[in-house]
Amino acid sequence: MRKVAVLIATVGLSLAAAAPVYLTGVISDDMCSGDHKHMGGTDPMKCTAECIKEMGAKYALIVGTDAYVLSDQSAAAKFSGQKVTVTGDVATSTQGKTTSKSLAVKSIAPAK
Repeated sequence: MRKVAVLIATVGLSLAAAAPVYLTGVISDDMCSGDHKHMGGTDPMKCTAECIKEMGAKYALIVGTDAYVLSDQSAAAKFSGQKVTVTGDVATSTQGKTTSKSLAVKSIAPAK
Protein backbone atom coordinates (compact mmCIF):
# COMPACT_ATOMS: atom_id res chain seq x y z
CA MET A 1 0.00 0.00 0.00
CA ARG A 2 2.83 2.37 0.86
CA LYS A 3 4.48 1.73 -2.53
CA VAL A 4 1.24 2.62 -4.30
CA ALA A 5 0.97 5.91 -2.40
CA VAL A 6 4.58 6.81 -3.27
CA LEU A 7 3.96 5.93 -6.92
CA ILE A 8 0.81 8.08 -7.07
CA ALA A 9 2.64 11.00 -5.43
CA THR A 10 5.54 10.67 -7.87
CA VAL A 11 3.24 10.60 -10.90
CA GLY A 12 1.31 13.59 -9.55
CA LEU A 13 4.50 15.62 -9.10
CA SER A 14 5.70 14.66 -12.57
CA LEU A 15 2.45 15.84 -14.12
CA ALA A 16 2.52 19.09 -12.12
CA ALA A 17 6.09 19.79 -13.24
CA ALA A 18 5.09 19.38 -16.90
CA ALA A 19 2.49 22.17 -16.78
CA PRO A 20 3.39 25.07 -19.09
CA VAL A 21 4.18 28.49 -17.66
CA TYR A 22 2.79 31.82 -18.82
CA LEU A 23 5.37 34.61 -18.68
CA THR A 24 4.79 38.24 -19.63
CA GLY A 25 7.74 40.43 -20.58
CA VAL A 26 9.48 42.18 -23.46
CA ILE A 27 11.19 40.48 -26.41
CA SER A 28 14.83 41.59 -26.48
CA ASP A 29 18.15 39.77 -26.86
CA ASP A 30 20.18 37.64 -24.47
CA MET A 31 23.29 39.81 -24.72
CA CYS A 32 21.72 43.04 -23.48
CA SER A 33 19.03 41.38 -21.37
CA GLY A 34 16.80 44.42 -21.83
CA ASP A 35 19.45 47.00 -20.86
CA HIS A 36 20.62 48.67 -24.06
CA LYS A 37 22.39 51.62 -22.35
CA HIS A 38 25.86 50.20 -22.87
CA MET A 39 25.25 50.29 -26.63
CA GLY A 40 25.50 54.09 -26.70
CA GLY A 41 21.85 54.93 -26.20
CA THR A 42 20.68 52.95 -29.21
CA ASP A 43 16.95 52.44 -29.61
CA PRO A 44 16.04 49.08 -27.95
CA MET A 45 14.50 47.61 -31.12
CA LYS A 46 17.50 48.68 -33.21
CA CYS A 47 19.93 47.39 -30.60
CA THR A 48 18.16 44.02 -30.45
CA ALA A 49 18.22 43.70 -34.23
CA GLU A 50 21.93 44.56 -34.35
CA CYS A 51 22.84 42.16 -31.54
CA ILE A 52 20.93 39.34 -33.25
CA LYS A 53 22.34 40.01 -36.73
CA GLU A 54 25.88 41.16 -35.99
CA MET A 55 26.81 39.69 -32.60
CA GLY A 56 25.15 36.26 -32.66
CA ALA A 57 22.74 37.02 -29.84
CA LYS A 58 19.44 35.20 -29.49
CA TYR A 59 15.95 36.52 -28.89
CA ALA A 60 15.00 36.36 -25.24
CA LEU A 61 12.01 37.18 -23.12
CA ILE A 62 12.94 39.70 -20.44
CA VAL A 63 10.88 39.38 -17.27
CA GLY A 64 12.16 41.72 -14.58
CA THR A 65 15.86 40.87 -14.26
CA ASP A 66 15.48 37.40 -15.81
CA ALA A 67 16.23 36.62 -19.45
CA TYR A 68 14.77 33.48 -21.03
CA VAL A 69 16.30 32.47 -24.38
CA LEU A 70 13.41 31.51 -26.64
CA SER A 71 13.37 28.26 -28.61
CA ASP A 72 11.31 29.73 -31.47
CA GLN A 73 13.55 32.51 -32.76
CA SER A 74 11.47 33.24 -35.88
CA ALA A 75 8.27 33.77 -33.89
CA ALA A 76 10.16 35.96 -31.41
CA ALA A 77 11.51 38.12 -34.25
CA LYS A 78 7.96 39.17 -35.15
CA PHE A 79 7.51 40.63 -31.64
CA SER A 80 10.92 42.28 -31.15
CA GLY A 81 10.68 45.13 -28.63
CA GLN A 82 7.06 44.34 -27.77
CA LYS A 83 5.45 43.29 -24.51
CA VAL A 84 4.16 39.73 -24.95
CA THR A 85 2.93 36.70 -23.05
CA VAL A 86 4.81 33.51 -23.86
CA THR A 87 3.48 30.07 -23.01
CA GLY A 88 6.02 27.29 -22.71
CA ASP A 89 8.30 25.18 -20.58
CA VAL A 90 11.23 26.67 -18.64
CA ALA A 91 14.60 24.95 -18.37
CA THR A 92 17.59 26.12 -16.35
CA SER A 93 21.19 25.13 -16.98
CA THR A 94 24.40 25.98 -15.14
CA GLN A 95 27.91 26.11 -16.56
CA GLY A 96 30.48 27.06 -13.98
CA LYS A 97 29.16 30.16 -12.22
CA THR A 98 26.78 31.08 -15.04
CA THR A 99 23.13 30.06 -14.94
CA SER A 100 20.99 30.44 -18.03
CA LYS A 101 17.27 30.05 -18.55
CA SER A 102 15.51 28.94 -21.70
CA LEU A 103 11.88 28.77 -22.67
CA ALA A 104 10.53 26.10 -25.03
CA VAL A 105 7.90 28.23 -26.77
CA LYS A 106 4.41 26.90 -27.29
CA SER A 107 2.88 30.29 -28.16
CA ILE A 108 3.65 34.01 -28.22
CA ALA A 109 0.90 36.63 -28.13
CA PRO A 110 0.78 40.39 -27.50
CA ALA A 111 0.28 41.10 -23.79
CA LYS A 112 -3.09 42.42 -22.75
